[in-house]
Amino acid sequence: MSTLEHDTSVRIDSVPSTPVIVVGAGPIGSRIAQVLARAGQPTMLFGDETFEPYNRVRLTPLLGGDAQFGEITLEDLPEESPAFQLRLGHRVVRLMRDQKKIVTADGQLWPYDKLVLATGSHAFVPNIPGRNLSGVFRFRSADDASALLARSFSARRVAVIGGGLLGLEAARGMARRNCDVTVLEHESHLMPRQLDRAGGQLLSTLIEDMGVHVRTGVAVREITGTTRVTGLTLADGSTIDCDTVVICTGIRPNTDLARQAGLAFGRGITVNDSLQTSDPDIFAVGECAEHSGQLFGLVGPGYLQADVASSVILGDYATFTGASPATKLKVIGADVFSVGEVEQLDVRKNVQSHTWQDGTHYRRIFIERGKLVGALAVGDWSQASRIQDAVNQGATVYPWMLFRFRKTGAFWSEDDLDVTAMPDVAALCNCTGVTCGQVRGALRAGCTTIEAVGAETSAGTVCGTCRPLIGEMIDAGAKPQPVPLWKPVLALSTLGALAAAYPFVVGHVPLPTSYDPASLRDWLWRDNIVKQWSGFILLGLIVAAFAIGLRKRVRFTDRLGSFDAWRLVHNGIGLAALVGFFAHTGFSLGSGWNLALGLTFMGTILVGSIAGIATGGDHELRARRIGSARKPPRRLPTWAHILLLWPLPVLIAFHMLASYAF
Repeated sequence: MSTLEHDTSVRIDSVPSTPVIVVGAGPIGSRIAQVLARAGQPTMLFGDETFEPYNRVRLTPLLGGDAQFGEITLEDLPEESPAFQLRLGHRVVRLMRDQKKIVTADGQLWPYDKLVLATGSHAFVPNIPGRNLSGVFRFRSADDASALLARSFSARRVAVIGGGLLGLEAARGMARRNCDVTVLEHESHLMPRQLDRAGGQLLSTLIEDMGVHVRTGVAVREITGTTRVTGLTLADGSTIDCDTVVICTGIRPNTDLARQAGLAFGRGITVNDSLQTSDPDIFAVGECAEHSGQLFGLVGPGYLQADVASSVILGDYATFTGASPATKLKVIGADVFSVGEVEQLDVRKNVQSHTWQDGTHYRRIFIERGKLVGALAVGDWSQASRIQDAVNQGATVYPWMLFRFRKTGAFWSEDDLDVTAMPDVAALCNCTGVTCGQVRGALRAGCTTIEAVGAETSAGTVCGTCRPLIGEMIDAGAKPQPVPLWKPVLALSTLGALAAAYPFVVGHVPLPTSYDPASLRDWLWRDNIVKQWSGFILLGLIVAAFAIGLRKRVRFTDRLGSFDAWRLVHNGIGLAALVGFFAHTGFSLGSGWNLALGLTFMGTILVGSIAGIATGGDHELRARRIGSARKPPRRLPTWAHILLLWPLPVLIAFHMLASYAF
């Protein structure tokens, strides 16, 4: 790119048009640059690191040797073009708001139309004596991971100060390098921001079972050694021998640029609902932004902020109203889930909590005025995504849901967990905040693999725990396949439905007004012997239908044909039973007990035929989003058919007793 010499040592780079400049090439900054560039808005992305933009969440597998750096880079950045330019290794040192320019460390000036600060945060290092000794590390960036990776070849005993997310991730990475690792947390339990005492203690037990030592409720007084680390002295006077210390005691927002430029700030850079700072042409997103007095240290809310800010920059109306803090990850092999302000909910008045524990699984929910406001779990929980969505929506907790949770640890029955039935607004990817609706949009746009959906929406590109759900949506989104023999099933069921509806719509076939010995109707409905035979034949058909319905319990019929073939036989028997009922009654439903029997019988056939139509047309119905693979359209009429069958034996018995007794 050519440059123009300025009358000072500062130079101005020429660009095709005044771009939007994004400062910070982390996941959030890269997301907003991607959205803007795809919309045709000239965008420049500045990163002070020389590494390609990468997924910070996946630094742990990099440290543990489970991934190479190329596997954790962000793959969805646009190609270099007039609409997008990436400037790595360009540290921004000053904002010139009056001239709408930024200044980089090499002395260049870069003009902007709009500016987005996605500067993230830095590791907080407490004022511990000895913190500057050789052998003391942090774990926040790719540089930190590289330094620890090099150190792991000589490290033997590692002490990690901090039992939060970063500390446990660092411990996991160093443990994978065969180091003897001890985690120290000054609070009473691990992950105090995300878990309660019981959950934190269970997590400690699981982590210790994996070979990592844990000490909680104790602070570090000093890092000992002369030139290199030799150990730690704790507040209780005890000591720990170690040759390496990793400090993971939290993060602090990077606000230096905003402070120097005179932008409003508190703990972070103050922004409104449009993510604008006190300068309407400057936006802030991610860990550096403070919205309504709250900082968001997770990537999911940051992605939401990036989407809102990019929409506002492009001239659309959008607002950010906050997000419930949610964590779902695997910590040293143990699944941890937390949503809501768990730390505050534990002491807030009018909040009730309920727990469930089974061995290595622990779950707790928080309910305020009948609404679900928070939850946490240690151990895998298949319903975690639904729980997060319920907390975000303030879902009502009904008594039967609470009863099920306290008994089984589940909030919904497994039949209610079909991801294809989740609403469009439900969060599918906790890390990125991508909803089911966005994934469905990607599928409609032609994405057919998990990777393609990730490239389009960012879902599944952070921790990867939602990838099975995305796969389930892809499978469900494929063209539904018809059941075997669907055409004859559909044809027989349609005939059955029409015939069963006849007496309800048209009525019965009347008897002749005078006796005619040559009349078929007289022979069928006035000859007692014929009436008995038709009745017993009909009874035999009903028994046969019952027997076939029980084949799932008595599986000897498997040797005589497939389920699909027997379903067709069942449909045929249903049609034959209709013919038998007509031969026996002429579709006259009678009165009293006979009326109850007639209504129940015809209703059973009618509902069963509807179930058959739903079975034969299942693929067409699901293609129109009527039902799903887990909740097929035939489900409701099938259960209604089964329920209507149960009164039939009693009603038939009454009918036979009445016929022979009177």
